[in-house]
Amino acid sequence: MVIFQSLFPKFSFSANFFFFFLWTGRTSVVLSSVSLQILFNLNGVYYIFYFLATLLMIIYKSQVFTYPDNFLTIDLLLLFIMTILESIRLYFGIKGNLTEEEAPLGVSLVISVGTVILSVFFLVWQTYVLRADVIINAVLLVMYGFEGILEIIAIASFVS
Repeated sequence: MVIFQSLFPKFSFSANFFFFFLWTGRTSVVLSSVSLQILFNLNGVYYIFYFLATLLMIIYKSQVFTYPDNFLTIDLLLLFIMTILESIRLYFGIKGNLTEEEAPLGVSLVISVGTVILSVFFLVWQTYVLRADVIINAVLLVMYGFEGILEIIAIASFVS
């Protein structure tokens, strides 16, 4: 260790830390899923695009097509409810993954069911469905699928 410190004087603290763990045999296992964290962050950025694109398409459809007012209100209300649910889902998912706790990840997984249902609504049951709606909702559903699988794997690794 003295030789290491003489060769690398700036790293004396980290070297002592390293040799402490080497001698004591203590290690820390990180169970957080990096791929899940990347997917959560990617989904957060994508959802901003999704929200703006869907909002603009609803405005476009209300101007170009005969869009009943009560259906316009329902579509806008569901879009804002989906945004609130998505924010809560991402918060609990990121928190659960970083703190390695299964409860917040479970809450995120349960909320994912609601956001998937709303995404399917915008894909299938919306008043007018454009090709762009199909594309952005399909991408969102694929991301939800990958996140769901990775969340289940992360919960399983946290429990064991």
